[in-house]
Amino acid sequence: MNSRNIIVRNVMLLLSLISFNLHAIEEVKMSEYGDGTVKLYKDISYGPDRAHKLDVYTRDEFSNAPVIFMVHGGAWKLGDKESSSVIKNKIERWLPAGFVFISINYRLLPRATDPLQQADDVRNALITAQQGAVNWGGDSERFILMGHSAGAHLTGLVAASLNKHISGGGKPWLGTVLLDSAALDVPAIMKKRHYDFYDDAFGNNPGFWVSASPYHQLKSDVPPVLITCSSNRRGACEQANAYADKASSLGVRSLVISKDLSHKEMNEDLGDSNDYTNSVESFFSSLGE
Repeated sequence: MNSRNIIVRNVMLLLSLISFNLHAIEEVKMSEYGDGTVKLYKDISYGPDRAHKLDVYTRDEFSNAPVIFMVHGGAWKLGDKESSSVIKNKIERWLPAGFVFISINYRLLPRATDPLQQADDVRNALITAQQGAVNWGGDSERFILMGHSAGAHLTGLVAASLNKHISGGGKPWLGTVLLDSAALDVPAIMKKRHYDFYDDAFGNNPGFWVSASPYHQLKSDVPPVLITCSSNRRGACEQANAYADKASSLGVRSLVISKDLSHKEMNEDLGDSNDYTNSVESFFSSLGE
């Protein structure tokens, strides 16, 4: 990153933090999210585009709390940070457990040119969230990244570029949870029969496939990673296991959880009282050891 880009990046982060201070605080009754009261900091800007927004769910009593940073899915061209399937069960479960919860939007295709640009959005949102965490009762060094579907793919790309994240002003995080991506090895997908939306995202350039593939970009400095996969979705667990095997070969702690759930349920059921949630929480507990 050249000096001009660094200056622009820092100015944008400063403006984002100023924007945070100007935003009104909304009180949301926890009847929507369980018991108690949650404070919502809504539509905090992290960049110049109208899609560059994040929501923070927290409580007044939080201080130096761990933070779950959530990236929604939607085939790279759909989805929203406020969708019930993205936030409801997770907020109900993890705010009472003492976690700040952040859900972000990013530019969708075709507004974003490609998933690499979307991954840059996610990275910039993460940097802004880490720099503002203390204002919301969070700890900037105790983040857990989480993404579902296309959001898991983008989160995987961010996780594979820790040095780029740090050079942009971010900090290392505790670990990463990739929820049923099935787009971890992009070249493998594109060389086989696939859905049309993969063409919309990745085009026909094999070189770009590699640059946009979390499996191929994986490095030894990646924080611990948990990959969950639907056992009834073709290719999902195959890619998850291949990613975990490569991570382990690089010395990265990795774990795969396979569940007999649909792709949608792999997101929506997380946060319910079930073995799936318990397994993910066991991974949370192991971070920082």
